[in-house]
Amino acid sequence: MLILKPNCECCDRDLSPDSAEARICSFECTFCADCVTTRLGGACPNCGGDFAVRPGRPAALLAKFPASAVRVVKPHTACAA
Repeated sequence: MLILKPNCECCDRDLSPDSAEARICSFECTFCADCVTTRLGGACPNCGGDFAVRPGRPAALLAKFPASAVRVVKPHTACAA
């Protein structure tokens, strides 16, 4: 089951569990679409992998399986710009 992190690891933008702007790599590193395109060049700065649109969790299941509340922000060189 996906963790559904609540923010972009680069700019700390809020990403709701159903956000169409959330992108993840195969390790579930989470970034917003804007950072993936403008800052990261489409490659994950943690693992070098590519990104996919993060799938949403049906609203009816969010109560039983909530999204993570733990924010992750990493000081990547690409994010400092």
